[in-house]
Amino acid sequence: MALFSGNYNYTRDGSNQALNRLAAYLIDEGAEVRVYSPTTDTPAFEPAGELVSAPSIAIPGRGEYRLALGLTRALRADLAQFKPTAVHLSAPDLLGSQAGKWARRQGLPLVASLHTRFETYLSYYGLDWLRPGVERYLDGFYRRCDRVLAPNAPIADLLRQQGLSGEGMGERVAIWGRGVDRERFSPARRDIGWRQSMGIADNEIVVAFLGRLVMEKGLDVLSETMTRLRGQPIRPLIIGDGPARGFLEERLPEAIFTGHLDGEALGRAVSSADILFNPSLTEAFGNATLEGMAAGLAVLCPRAPSTSALIADGQDGVLAQRADAETYAAAILALVNEPMRRVRLGRAARLSSARYDWRAICASVLDVYRDLGAAPSLCARSAA
Repeated sequence: MALFSGNYNYTRDGSNQALNRLAAYLIDEGAEVRVYSPTTDTPAFEPAGELVSAPSIAIPGRGEYRLALGLTRALRADLAQFKPTAVHLSAPDLLGSQAGKWARRQGLPLVASLHTRFETYLSYYGLDWLRPGVERYLDGFYRRCDRVLAPNAPIADLLRQQGLSGEGMGERVAIWGRGVDRERFSPARRDIGWRQSMGIADNEIVVAFLGRLVMEKGLDVLSETMTRLRGQPIRPLIIGDGPARGFLEERLPEAIFTGHLDGEALGRAVSSADILFNPSLTEAFGNATLEGMAAGLAVLCPRAPSTSALIADGQDGVLAQRADAETYAAAILALVNEPMRRVRLGRAARLSSARYDWRAICASVLDVYRDLGAAPSLCARSAA
């Protein structure tokens, strides 16, 4: 398997966590996985599989991310030596586009996974006028593939029926969901001592935000919502880091900022909150939402394809009817004033999170490769 990524491990995010999980699973199943991605001298974590560095430059204004410069002659030579039986694209950048064309010329099965709704980012930077052109480009990118892996059923249905620019992709669309570590994120990780050490009063309800601190995560409405709730026994807890941290620190001086956390520290922080508030409309799946559910928190999100796939409104979470600060503030205040409802939603969310097992989810991707003839079937392996 030749896997192409825009960010495989140099900055930690939900997309590359899923890709590394998939690569590790495939290796356990006997596959060889070589990953082509931009790299840095200070990666966020050790990668799964063999990582080949793709030439890249820092993205202007977002220096924590890098843009690959395409499929260079050296990368083509490495591919020819590796001789993959299939190609998997995870980013619709220049590297992914050229790798897809290379795979088509070689007659190899070509799979793409959709991790981020890039077209939705534009409105956060005043670039809505670019959206039709971006959607046409993305549509062409995914139509070149034999299979397109959507993160959930609502987005899969959208791609099947209308694609990104009006014409559906039909049966080429399959689903690759995401899993969650239910030991790391668990009510058992709730730590009252940690809450006290962070200056949280016993009577305060902690409303957590989890994710990269970038504007497309809905930080403007997050700050406005929490500002409306000042004077209530509520403490905002911001878990994560990113270029927009200063934006939130200026507007929410009362908030606790943990910075980037990982491992047990991350699980403890999330599980020690009371409510998870994820206002992002740009999520393709919603990893942070699922982690909050596994931790047994009452989760509040906008009504969007990604959140509707995870949450049954009123049963294991709350989906706001409108994605504005007034609606969110009222929903949070209702949860604060109804502790038994908050507990009931959190317990149901914890139960719902059990459906998201990483190995079963990665096995579904291997089934897609097998359907395309890129990997031996179970029967063939047993015979061997």
